[in-house]
Amino acid sequence: MQRIPLESIWRVFAKQYQLSEMQVSQFESYAHELLKWNQQCDLTAITNEHDVVELHFDDSLKVTQFMDFSKITSCCDVGSGAGFPGIPLKILYPHLTLYLLEVQHKRVEFLEYMVDTLKLDNVLVMRVDWRTFLRKTEFGIDLFCARASLDPEELIRMFKPSCVYNDVPLIYWASRMWKSVPKVESYIKTDWEYHVGGRKRRLILLQNK
Repeated sequence: MQRIPLESIWRVFAKQYQLSEMQVSQFESYAHELLKWNQQCDLTAITNEHDVVELHFDDSLKVTQFMDFSKITSCCDVGSGAGFPGIPLKILYPHLTLYLLEVQHKRVEFLEYMVDTLKLDNVLVMRVDWRTFLRKTEFGIDLFCARASLDPEELIRMFKPSCVYNDVPLIYWASRMWKSVPKVESYIKTDWEYHVGGRKRRLILLQNK
């Protein structure tokens, strides 16, 4: 099957999310730097720009079809890796205060570099693990996001009565085949299905009910 030209992929992506020229430029720079850095360190298994746009950028922003981010002021990306979904969300919604949690040194370096390169303000890159974050911070966060990072059984630690974040919702990016366990089931508020790059995926909204 013939692949859609890269120029068309960018055009469709920009139109879908009504991106300004500046935002398109930021995403293009992000894709370029991601692939460049990926040659030296393990940031992503995706190695071409076509798939970066579809399987990273578009996938990260699919959540905006289900939640109104214009009403969200702060977001925490748990296990951010190469910055997904946090940085795409920040580019699309510059008003967001963003927290990027990542423990691997090279990925932290990349995140800090991209925040500086893309001139993103109100972004805090934190080299801290999830449990420590939950124990030692008290930020005003409206939403947590976790894409290809921690297992939901670990994520739901935030819903313990003693945790300052126990009433904050969390979005989990799941595969089509993902199945919850009883321990997690009680926190599932909504299960949204979507398609990206010809693949069916799901977004799971977890929250104290």
